[in-house]
Amino acid sequence: MHATTITQNHRRMTAGRRIGRRLHTVCVALLIAATVCSQGCSVYGRPQRSTTRQASLEANCPPEGDRMPAKELAKVTLPPYVIEPPDILLIDALRVVPKPPFRIQSFDTLQVIVEGTLLEQPINGLYVVEPGGMLDLGPSYGKVMVGGQSLEEAQDAVFRHLKRILREPQVSLTLAQAAGQQQVAGEHLVGPDGTINLGTYGTVFVTGMTLAEAKEAIEAQLSKFLDAPLVSVDVFSYNSKVYYVITEGAGFGDNVVRFPVTGNETVLDAIAGINGLSRLSSKDIWIARPAPSGVGCDQVLPVDIEAIMKGGSTATNYQLMPGDRVFIAQDPWIAFDSIIDKVTGPFERMFGFSLLGVQTVQTINRLPFGFNPNNFCWVAREVYGDQNPKWLLFRAWLLTEAPTWLRDLYADHGEEFAAWIHDKPLIKAVVKVLMDAAIAGYGVSH
Repeated sequence: MHATTITQNHRRMTAGRRIGRRLHTVCVALLIAATVCSQGCSVYGRPQRSTTRQASLEANCPPEGDRMPAKELAKVTLPPYVIEPPDILLIDALRVVPKPPFRIQSFDTLQVIVEGTLLEQPINGLYVVEPGGMLDLGPSYGKVMVGGQSLEEAQDAVFRHLKRILREPQVSLTLAQAAGQQQVAGEHLVGPDGTINLGTYGTVFVTGMTLAEAKEAIEAQLSKFLDAPLVSVDVFSYNSKVYYVITEGAGFGDNVVRFPVTGNETVLDAIAGINGLSRLSSKDIWIARPAPSGVGCDQVLPVDIEAIMKGGSTATNYQLMPGDRVFIAQDPWIAFDSIIDKVTGPFERMFGFSLLGVQTVQTINRLPFGFNPNNFCWVAREVYGDQNPKWLLFRAWLLTEAPTWLRDLYADHGEEFAAWIHDKPLIKAVVKVLMDAAIAGYGVSH
Protein backbone atom coordinates (compact mmCIF):
# COMPACT_ATOMS: atom_id res chain seq x y z
CA MET A 1 0.00 0.00 0.00
CA HIS A 2 2.79 2.33 0.92
CA ALA A 3 4.70 1.52 -2.29
CA THR A 4 1.57 2.16 -4.37
CA THR A 5 1.14 5.59 -2.80
CA ILE A 6 4.78 6.45 -3.56
CA THR A 7 4.33 5.35 -7.19
CA GLN A 8 1.19 7.47 -7.60
CA ASN A 9 2.92 10.50 -6.10
CA HIS A 10 5.86 10.00 -8.42
CA ARG A 11 3.55 9.85 -11.45
CA ARG A 12 1.75 13.01 -10.37
CA MET A 13 5.08 14.84 -9.94
CA THR A 14 6.27 13.64 -13.36
CA ALA A 15 3.03 14.76 -15.02
CA GLY A 16 3.26 18.13 -13.27
CA ARG A 17 6.81 18.64 -14.53
CA ARG A 18 5.72 17.68 -18.07
CA ILE A 19 2.82 20.14 -17.98
CA GLY A 20 5.12 22.84 -16.59
CA ARG A 21 7.61 22.32 -19.43
CA ARG A 22 4.81 22.52 -21.98
CA LEU A 23 3.48 25.72 -20.43
CA HIS A 24 6.99 27.18 -20.46
CA THR A 25 7.39 26.26 -24.15
CA VAL A 26 4.03 27.81 -25.01
CA CYS A 27 4.92 31.01 -23.15
CA VAL A 28 8.24 31.30 -24.96
CA ALA A 29 6.53 30.70 -28.31
CA LEU A 30 3.93 33.35 -27.56
CA LEU A 31 6.67 35.79 -26.55
CA ILE A 32 8.55 35.18 -29.80
CA ALA A 33 5.38 35.47 -31.88
CA ALA A 34 4.40 38.71 -30.17
CA THR A 35 7.86 40.13 -30.75
CA VAL A 36 7.93 39.18 -34.42
CA CYS A 37 4.44 40.55 -34.97
CA SER A 38 5.43 43.78 -33.31
CA GLN A 39 8.14 44.09 -35.95
CA GLY A 40 6.52 42.63 -39.05
CA CYS A 41 2.73 42.58 -38.50
CA SER A 42 2.15 46.32 -38.43
CA VAL A 43 -1.01 47.99 -39.67
CA TYR A 44 0.71 48.94 -42.91
CA GLY A 45 1.99 45.43 -43.62
CA ARG A 46 4.85 44.77 -45.99
CA PRO A 47 3.78 46.15 -49.38
CA GLN A 48 6.61 44.53 -51.32
CA ARG A 49 4.96 41.17 -50.76
CA SER A 50 2.12 42.28 -53.01
CA THR A 51 1.86 44.08 -56.30
CA THR A 52 1.34 47.80 -56.71
CA ARG A 53 -2.23 47.13 -57.84
CA GLN A 54 -2.96 45.01 -54.72
CA ALA A 55 -1.44 47.63 -52.43
CA SER A 56 -3.61 50.31 -54.01
CA LEU A 57 -6.72 48.18 -53.63
CA GLU A 58 -5.94 47.54 -49.95
CA ALA A 59 -5.72 51.31 -49.48
CA ASN A 60 -9.16 51.69 -51.11
CA CYS A 61 -7.54 53.40 -54.10
CA PRO A 62 -8.52 51.80 -57.43
CA PRO A 63 -5.41 51.78 -59.65
CA GLU A 64 -5.47 53.62 -62.95
CA GLY A 65 -4.27 51.28 -65.63
CA ASP A 66 -3.34 54.04 -68.06
CA ARG A 67 -1.34 56.01 -65.51
CA MET A 68 1.33 53.78 -64.01
CA PRO A 69 4.00 55.39 -61.83
CA ALA A 70 6.99 56.77 -63.70
CA LYS A 71 10.16 54.73 -63.42
CA GLU A 72 13.65 54.38 -64.83
CA LEU A 73 13.68 54.48 -68.67
CA ALA A 74 10.10 55.77 -68.56
CA LYS A 75 10.42 59.03 -66.66
CA VAL A 76 8.11 62.01 -66.88
CA THR A 77 8.77 65.72 -66.64
CA LEU A 78 7.53 67.44 -63.54
CA PRO A 79 4.86 70.14 -63.78
CA PRO A 80 5.88 73.83 -63.79
CA TYR A 81 7.82 74.63 -60.64
CA VAL A 82 5.75 76.26 -57.92
CA ILE A 83 7.64 78.67 -55.67
CA GLU A 84 7.50 78.03 -51.92
CA PRO A 85 9.61 78.94 -48.88
CA PRO A 86 12.57 78.61 -48.52
CA ASP A 87 13.39 78.69 -52.25
CA ILE A 88 15.96 81.21 -53.43
CA LEU A 89 15.13 83.17 -56.58
CA LEU A 90 17.64 84.79 -58.92
CA ILE A 91 16.19 88.14 -59.99
CA ASP A 92 17.84 90.55 -62.43
CA ALA A 93 16.21 93.86 -63.42
CA LEU A 94 17.04 94.45 -67.08
CA ARG A 95 15.45 97.92 -67.23
CA VAL A 96 15.40 100.25 -64.20
CA VAL A 97 14.21 103.70 -65.26
CA PRO A 98 12.64 106.10 -62.75
CA LYS A 99 9.19 107.37 -63.41
CA PRO A 100 8.89 110.94 -64.80
CA PRO A 101 9.28 113.71 -63.84
CA PHE A 102 12.90 112.88 -63.06
CA ARG A 103 15.19 115.45 -61.45
CA ILE A 104 18.93 115.16 -61.95
CA GLN A 105 20.95 114.68 -58.79
CA SER A 106 24.62 114.49 -57.92
CA PHE A 107 26.47 111.39 -59.14
CA ASP A 108 23.80 110.61 -61.76
CA THR A 109 25.31 109.41 -65.03
CA LEU A 110 24.14 111.20 -68.16
CA GLN A 111 24.78 110.25 -71.77
CA VAL A 112 25.54 113.43 -73.76
CA ILE A 113 25.93 113.46 -77.56
CA VAL A 114 26.66 116.76 -79.33
CA GLU A 115 27.13 117.30 -83.04
CA GLY A 116 28.99 120.31 -84.45
CA THR A 117 31.72 120.28 -81.82
CA LEU A 118 35.42 121.04 -82.29
CA LEU A 119 37.21 118.35 -84.24
CA GLU A 120 39.73 117.64 -81.50
CA GLN A 121 37.23 117.97 -78.62
CA PRO A 122 34.14 115.79 -79.32
CA ILE A 123 31.30 115.44 -76.80
CA ASN A 124 30.04 111.88 -76.99
CA GLY A 125 29.95 109.65 -73.92
CA LEU A 126 28.91 109.24 -70.29
CA TYR A 127 29.32 112.13 -67.91
CA VAL A 128 28.84 112.00 -64.12
CA VAL A 129 27.14 114.93 -62.44
CA GLU A 130 29.54 116.41 -59.89
CA PRO A 131 28.61 117.24 -56.28
CA GLY A 132 26.72 120.51 -56.42
CA GLY A 133 24.97 119.62 -59.69
CA MET A 134 27.63 120.72 -62.21
CA LEU A 135 28.15 118.78 -65.48
CA ASP A 136 31.74 118.99 -66.76
CA LEU A 137 31.87 118.84 -70.59
CA GLY A 138 35.63 119.11 -70.88
CA PRO A 139 38.32 121.82 -70.73
CA SER A 140 37.23 123.46 -74.00
CA TYR A 141 33.55 123.75 -73.05
CA GLY A 142 33.49 124.20 -69.28
CA LYS A 143 30.75 123.20 -66.81
CA VAL A 144 26.97 123.49 -66.89
CA MET A 145 24.58 123.53 -63.91
CA VAL A 146 22.05 120.71 -64.35
CA GLY A 147 21.31 119.68 -60.72
CA GLY A 148 17.60 119.67 -59.83
CA GLN A 149 16.55 120.01 -63.47
CA SER A 150 14.57 117.63 -65.63
CA LEU A 151 16.26 115.96 -68.60
CA GLU A 152 14.61 118.43 -71.02
CA GLU A 153 15.69 121.41 -68.92
CA ALA A 154 19.24 120.06 -68.65
CA GLN A 155 19.43 119.50 -72.42
CA ASP A 156 18.30 123.07 -73.03
CA ALA A 157 20.86 124.37 -70.51
CA VAL A 158 23.69 122.49 -72.27
CA PHE A 159 22.54 123.83 -75.64
CA ARG A 160 22.52 127.44 -74.43
CA HIS A 161 25.94 126.97 -72.86
CA LEU A 162 27.49 125.49 -76.02
CA LYS A 163 25.80 128.08 -78.27
CA ARG A 164 28.23 130.64 -76.91
CA ILE A 165 31.16 128.51 -78.10
CA LEU A 166 29.91 126.57 -81.12
CA ARG A 167 28.12 127.81 -84.20
CA GLU A 168 25.22 125.28 -84.56
CA PRO A 169 25.41 122.62 -81.80
CA GLN A 170 22.88 119.77 -81.72
CA VAL A 171 22.51 118.30 -78.22
CA SER A 172 21.06 114.94 -77.10
CA LEU A 173 20.99 114.27 -73.32
CA THR A 174 19.60 111.09 -71.70
CA LEU A 175 19.84 109.37 -68.32
CA ALA A 176 22.26 106.42 -68.32
CA GLN A 177 22.14 105.54 -64.62
CA ALA A 178 20.51 107.13 -61.59
CA ALA A 179 22.91 107.21 -58.64
CA GLY A 180 20.15 107.13 -56.02
CA GLN A 181 18.20 104.37 -57.76
CA GLN A 182 18.43 100.90 -56.20
CA GLN A 183 19.39 98.12 -58.57
CA VAL A 184 17.51 94.81 -58.41
CA ALA A 185 19.91 91.91 -58.94
CA GLY A 186 21.07 88.75 -57.19
CA GLU A 187 19.57 86.07 -54.95
CA HIS A 188 16.34 86.68 -53.07
CA LEU A 189 15.11 84.27 -50.37
CA VAL A 190 11.41 83.45 -50.18
CA GLY A 191 10.57 84.16 -46.56
CA PRO A 192 8.27 82.20 -44.24
CA ASP A 193 5.48 84.68 -45.07
CA GLY A 194 5.78 83.78 -48.77
CA THR A 195 7.29 87.10 -49.89
CA ILE A 196 10.60 88.31 -51.30
CA ASN A 197 12.17 91.60 -50.25
CA LEU A 198 13.02 94.10 -53.01
CA GLY A 199 14.52 96.70 -50.68
CA THR A 200 13.16 100.20 -51.20
CA TYR A 201 10.61 98.83 -53.68
CA GLY A 202 8.82 96.83 -50.99
CA THR A 203 7.90 93.12 -50.81
CA VAL A 204 6.14 90.84 -53.27
CA PHE A 205 4.12 87.70 -52.46
CA VAL A 206 5.30 84.88 -54.75
CA THR A 207 4.42 81.65 -52.91
CA GLY A 208 2.28 79.28 -54.98
CA MET A 209 3.26 81.01 -58.24
CA THR A 210 5.17 79.70 -61.22
CA LEU A 211 8.21 81.60 -62.48
CA ALA A 212 6.14 83.36 -65.15
CA GLU A 213 3.55 84.43 -62.58
CA ALA A 214 6.26 85.60 -60.18
CA LYS A 215 7.85 87.67 -62.97
CA GLU A 216 4.55 89.47 -63.58
CA ALA A 217 4.03 90.09 -59.86
CA ILE A 218 7.55 91.55 -59.43
CA GLU A 219 7.20 93.80 -62.46
CA ALA A 220 3.82 95.00 -61.21
CA GLN A 221 5.41 95.95 -57.87
CA LEU A 222 8.35 97.72 -59.52
CA SER A 223 6.04 99.63 -61.86
CA LYS A 224 4.91 101.64 -58.83
CA PHE A 225 8.38 103.21 -58.74
CA LEU A 226 9.89 102.60 -62.20
CA ASP A 227 8.90 103.27 -65.78
CA ALA A 228 8.09 100.01 -67.66
CA PRO A 229 10.42 97.76 -65.59
CA LEU A 230 11.66 94.49 -67.10
CA VAL A 231 13.02 91.64 -64.94
CA SER A 232 14.18 88.04 -65.38
CA VAL A 233 13.35 85.45 -62.71
CA ASP A 234 14.88 82.00 -62.22
CA VAL A 235 15.28 79.54 -59.34
CA PHE A 236 18.72 79.76 -57.81
CA SER A 237 18.19 77.06 -55.14
CA TYR A 238 15.43 74.42 -55.12
CA ASN A 239 14.80 74.11 -51.38
CA SER A 240 11.07 73.47 -51.06
CA LYS A 241 10.66 70.29 -53.12
CA VAL A 242 12.20 67.32 -51.32
CA TYR A 243 11.85 63.57 -50.76
CA TYR A 244 12.73 61.59 -47.64
CA VAL A 245 14.64 58.36 -47.06
CA ILE A 246 13.55 56.72 -43.79
CA THR A 247 15.66 53.88 -42.42
CA GLU A 248 14.15 51.78 -39.65
CA GLY A 249 16.73 51.32 -36.90
CA ALA A 250 15.91 47.86 -35.44
CA GLY A 251 15.48 49.32 -31.97
CA PHE A 252 18.47 51.67 -32.23
CA GLY A 253 16.50 54.69 -33.49
CA ASP A 254 15.14 55.42 -36.96
CA ASN A 255 17.04 57.66 -39.37
CA VAL A 256 15.47 60.25 -41.70
CA VAL A 257 17.46 61.94 -44.49
CA ARG A 258 16.08 64.80 -46.61
CA PHE A 259 17.10 65.22 -50.28
CA PRO A 260 16.10 67.91 -52.81
CA VAL A 261 14.09 66.89 -55.86
CA THR A 262 15.66 67.85 -59.17
CA GLY A 263 13.29 65.82 -61.36
CA ASN A 264 15.53 62.87 -62.22
CA GLU A 265 15.96 60.80 -59.02
CA THR A 266 14.97 57.14 -58.70
CA VAL A 267 14.88 54.68 -55.82
CA LEU A 268 18.42 53.58 -56.61
CA ASP A 269 19.59 57.21 -56.42
CA ALA A 270 17.94 57.53 -52.99
CA ILE A 271 19.72 54.44 -51.65
CA ALA A 272 23.01 55.64 -53.12
CA GLY A 273 22.45 58.95 -51.31
CA ILE A 274 22.58 57.18 -47.92
CA ASN A 275 25.61 55.06 -48.95
CA GLY A 276 23.62 51.87 -49.41
CA LEU A 277 21.77 49.62 -46.98
CA SER A 278 23.17 49.21 -43.47
CA ARG A 279 23.46 45.96 -41.51
CA LEU A 280 20.27 46.92 -39.65
CA SER A 281 18.21 47.10 -42.85
CA SER A 282 16.37 44.41 -44.75
CA LYS A 283 15.51 44.28 -48.44
CA ASP A 284 11.98 45.29 -47.45
CA ILE A 285 11.55 48.67 -49.22
CA TRP A 286 8.61 50.67 -50.52
CA ILE A 287 7.62 54.21 -51.46
CA ALA A 288 4.82 55.97 -49.58
CA ARG A 289 3.49 58.70 -51.87
CA PRO A 290 1.05 61.17 -50.28
CA ALA A 291 -1.92 62.41 -52.24
CA PRO A 292 -1.57 65.98 -53.58
CA SER A 293 -3.07 68.46 -51.12
CA GLY A 294 -4.66 65.56 -49.22
CA VAL A 295 -7.16 64.94 -52.04
CA GLY A 296 -7.43 61.39 -53.31
CA CYS A 297 -5.60 58.28 -52.18
CA ASP A 298 -2.09 57.86 -50.88
CA GLN A 299 -0.01 55.40 -52.92
CA VAL A 300 2.20 52.58 -51.66
CA LEU A 301 4.70 51.39 -54.28
CA PRO A 302 6.58 48.17 -53.42
CA VAL A 303 10.23 48.05 -54.46
CA ASP A 304 12.10 44.88 -55.45
CA ILE A 305 15.57 46.12 -54.61
CA GLU A 306 17.29 42.80 -55.34
CA ALA A 307 15.90 42.78 -58.88
CA ILE A 308 17.01 46.39 -59.34
CA MET A 309 20.57 45.85 -58.08
CA LYS A 310 21.28 42.28 -59.18
CA GLY A 311 19.19 41.98 -62.32
CA GLY A 312 19.12 45.53 -63.64
CA SER A 313 15.33 45.56 -63.49
CA THR A 314 13.59 48.90 -63.96
CA ALA A 315 10.06 47.73 -63.14
CA THR A 316 10.12 49.04 -59.54
CA ASN A 317 12.94 51.59 -59.81
CA TYR A 318 10.38 54.37 -59.59
CA GLN A 319 11.02 58.02 -60.33
CA LEU A 320 10.77 59.98 -57.08
CA MET A 321 8.32 62.83 -56.77
CA PRO A 322 8.19 65.72 -54.27
CA GLY A 323 7.01 64.49 -50.88
CA ASP A 324 7.84 60.79 -51.47
CA ARG A 325 8.91 58.68 -48.49
CA VAL A 326 11.35 55.91 -49.35
CA PHE A 327 10.94 53.53 -46.39
CA ILE A 328 13.62 50.91 -45.68
CA ALA A 329 12.38 48.36 -43.15
CA GLN A 330 14.57 46.87 -40.45
CA ASP A 331 15.98 43.35 -40.34
CA PRO A 332 13.47 41.45 -38.13
CA TRP A 333 16.13 39.21 -36.55
CA ILE A 334 18.32 42.14 -35.55
CA ALA A 335 15.24 43.90 -34.20
CA PHE A 336 14.33 40.75 -32.25
CA ASP A 337 17.85 40.56 -30.84
CA SER A 338 17.64 44.21 -29.82
CA ILE A 339 14.37 43.63 -27.96
CA ILE A 340 15.79 40.60 -26.16
CA ASP A 341 18.83 42.65 -25.18
CA LYS A 342 16.62 45.44 -23.81
CA VAL A 343 14.57 42.94 -21.80
CA THR A 344 17.45 40.90 -20.39
CA GLY A 345 20.01 43.70 -19.99
CA PRO A 346 18.69 45.07 -16.66
CA PHE A 347 18.48 41.57 -15.19
CA GLU A 348 22.05 40.77 -16.28
CA ARG A 349 23.30 43.89 -14.53
CA MET A 350 21.31 43.05 -11.41
CA PHE A 351 22.69 39.50 -11.34
CA GLY A 352 26.19 40.86 -11.95
CA PHE A 353 25.98 43.08 -8.87
CA SER A 354 24.59 40.19 -6.85
CA LEU A 355 27.40 37.85 -7.90
CA LEU A 356 29.98 40.52 -7.08
CA GLY A 357 28.48 40.93 -3.62
CA VAL A 358 28.47 37.17 -3.05
CA GLN A 359 32.13 36.88 -4.08
CA THR A 360 33.10 39.68 -1.70
CA VAL A 361 31.29 38.04 1.21
CA GLN A 362 32.93 34.72 0.42
CA THR A 363 36.36 36.37 0.35
CA ILE A 364 35.79 38.04 3.72
CA ASN A 365 34.58 34.74 5.21
CA ARG A 366 37.84 33.10 4.20
CA LEU A 367 39.88 35.62 6.22
CA PRO A 368 41.48 34.47 9.53
CA PHE A 369 39.18 34.22 12.53
CA GLY A 370 38.88 37.42 14.49
CA PHE A 371 40.16 39.60 11.64
CA ASN A 372 38.18 42.87 11.25
CA PRO A 373 38.50 44.34 7.71
CA ASN A 374 37.14 47.69 8.88
CA ASN A 375 40.40 48.29 10.74
CA PHE A 376 42.51 46.90 7.90
CA CYS A 377 43.28 50.29 6.34
CA TRP A 378 45.89 52.10 8.44
CA VAL A 379 48.54 52.79 5.81
CA ALA A 380 46.08 53.35 2.94
CA ARG A 381 44.13 55.97 4.88
CA GLU A 382 47.36 57.64 5.97
CA VAL A 383 48.68 57.80 2.39
CA TYR A 384 45.49 58.74 0.50
CA GLY A 385 43.48 60.48 3.21
CA ASP A 386 39.94 59.78 4.38
CA GLN A 387 38.31 61.74 1.53
CA ASN A 388 40.06 59.88 -1.29
CA PRO A 389 38.18 56.68 -2.28
CA LYS A 390 41.45 55.09 -3.41
CA TRP A 391 42.12 53.84 0.11
CA LEU A 392 38.95 51.69 -0.18
CA LEU A 393 40.15 50.33 -3.51
CA PHE A 394 43.53 49.47 -2.03
CA ARG A 395 41.86 47.71 0.88
CA ALA A 396 39.74 45.67 -1.54
CA TRP A 397 42.87 44.72 -3.52
CA LEU A 398 44.69 43.74 -0.34
CA LEU A 399 41.82 41.52 0.81
CA THR A 400 41.31 39.77 -2.54
CA GLU A 401 44.42 39.72 -4.73
CA ALA A 402 47.43 40.67 -2.60
CA PRO A 403 49.95 37.92 -1.71
CA THR A 404 49.34 36.21 1.61
CA TRP A 405 52.71 37.32 3.05
CA LEU A 406 51.91 40.97 2.29
CA ARG A 407 48.47 40.69 3.85
CA ASP A 408 49.97 39.09 7.00
CA LEU A 409 52.72 41.72 7.17
CA TYR A 410 50.16 44.49 6.80
CA ALA A 411 47.98 43.00 9.54
CA ASP A 412 50.91 42.67 11.98
CA HIS A 413 52.74 45.97 11.40
CA GLY A 414 50.42 48.17 9.31
CA GLU A 415 49.21 50.33 12.18
CA GLU A 416 52.75 50.97 13.45
CA PHE A 417 54.03 51.71 9.93
CA ALA A 418 51.21 54.21 9.32
CA ALA A 419 52.13 56.07 12.52
CA TRP A 420 55.83 56.06 11.54
CA ILE A 421 55.31 57.64 8.08
CA HIS A 422 52.84 60.22 9.37
CA ASP A 423 55.49 62.99 9.45
CA LYS A 424 57.69 61.65 6.62
CA PRO A 425 56.24 63.01 3.32
CA LEU A 426 59.03 61.63 1.12
CA ILE A 427 58.54 58.06 2.30
CA LYS A 428 54.77 58.54 2.12
CA ALA A 429 55.10 59.61 -1.54
CA VAL A 430 57.13 56.49 -2.37
CA VAL A 431 54.53 54.26 -0.68
CA LYS A 432 51.76 56.03 -2.61
CA VAL A 433 53.48 55.26 -5.94
CA LEU A 434 53.66 51.57 -4.99
CA MET A 435 50.00 51.52 -3.94
CA ASP A 436 48.90 53.25 -7.14
CA ALA A 437 50.74 50.65 -9.21
CA ALA A 438 49.09 47.84 -7.22
CA ILE A 439 45.51 49.07 -7.71
CA ALA A 440 45.91 50.31 -11.30
CA GLY A 441 45.09 46.99 -12.91
CA TYR A 442 42.60 46.11 -10.18
CA GLY A 443 40.50 49.20 -10.86
CA VAL A 444 40.21 48.35 -14.58
CA SER A 445 39.36 44.69 -14.13
CA HIS A 446 36.79 45.33 -11.40
